[in-house]
Amino acid sequence: MSGEQPFDTAAVAELAKRAKVALRKRARGVRGALTEAAAAERSRAIVERLRGLEVVQGAKTIALFDAMLARREVDVVALDAWARARGASVLYPSMDRASWTMTFRDPGSRETMTDRGFGFLEPDPGAPEATEVDVIVTPALLVDGRGHRLGYGGGFYDRAIARFKPHAHAVCVVYDFQLAADLPVAAGDVPVDLIVTDKKVLEPVRIG
Repeated sequence: MSGEQPFDTAAVAELAKRAKVALRKRARGVRGALTEAAAAERSRAIVERLRGLEVVQGAKTIALFDAMLARREVDVVALDAWARARGASVLYPSMDRASWTMTFRDPGSRETMTDRGFGFLEPDPGAPEATEVDVIVTPALLVDGRGHRLGYGGGFYDRAIARFKPHAHAVCVVYDFQLAADLPVAAGDVPVDLIVTDKKVLEPVRIG
């Protein structure tokens, strides 16, 4: 229609940012209301589903994460020993404060990992850094049917997933109630390839 004004991309981006802040606050509250026992039970179901995935069974390198249990993140630690027993290399996020980036390193054993200030255990900075990853298991506060995640706002996983694509398969793990109908998307957001909950496995639907 004549007379219509084009979208102000800066305004749209600001609205998406505000929407994410509100969604993030609510999602943290809902997840935090889980009891420790309920979170552990749901996490066990998610790990079982991960073990059944063909892409996970065939992976030679798997990136996991050390869950912040007090925040009721999905705990995937049980996948560590299972993957190593199958001959896979198990990696964990390593934060670089100088560049504000996240890499993946193999600690050799979880016992060597320490909390370096982010609230979760990390490999030693001198541990081998991955140059290729088959599967990246990612946490989230919410994830929608297109595979777009809502994390804590730092964009670490989006940048890491983009760096290891197209070889890596990104698998988002959330509790079933963390599935969202549609999340606001900003520049730099990278969708995941699979979603695993305590109830089901979903393959995101790409639109466009």
